[in-house]
Amino acid sequence: MAENILVSACLLGVKCRYDGSGYLDENLERAIKEGKVNLIPVCPEILGGLTTPRTPCEKQGERIMAKDGRDCTAEFEKGAQEVLRLAKLYGCRLAILKERSPSCGYGKIYDGSFSGLLTDGSGLTAQLLVKNGIRVVGESRTEEVLK
Repeated sequence: MAENILVSACLLGVKCRYDGSGYLDENLERAIKEGKVNLIPVCPEILGGLTTPRTPCEKQGERIMAKDGRDCTAEFEKGAQEVLRLAKLYGCRLAILKERSPSCGYGKIYDGSFSGLLTDGSGLTAQLLVKNGIRVVGESRTEEVLK
């Protein structure tokens, strides 16, 4: 039986990123075609009630702030909880998430200055998944973890 893996929907070509874009990661596409895994697409921002496109957001301390100054923490927290619920429902032990995101980023995220600079840290969804025993990796490690 194929393993169920959570995947940021934008990595499967779903146009749900803040700017309305998405792209199909070739390693994920190959894994789907080969039937190696069952990929469960998630977008914490959409599950939390945000629209696409939307104002860019970055993590500033414990808050998630939009570039226009709006506090979007509640939507990001709701989306993280929904992703965790899906992970448990499908028995996912691994999540492949969009790097640098204030939701999905793991290890390095944008620093909150909206200047493109990175800092050590993880997004709210990535943090919650790890806290609940789910391994999180960014899309740059997709080929490695699908082997």
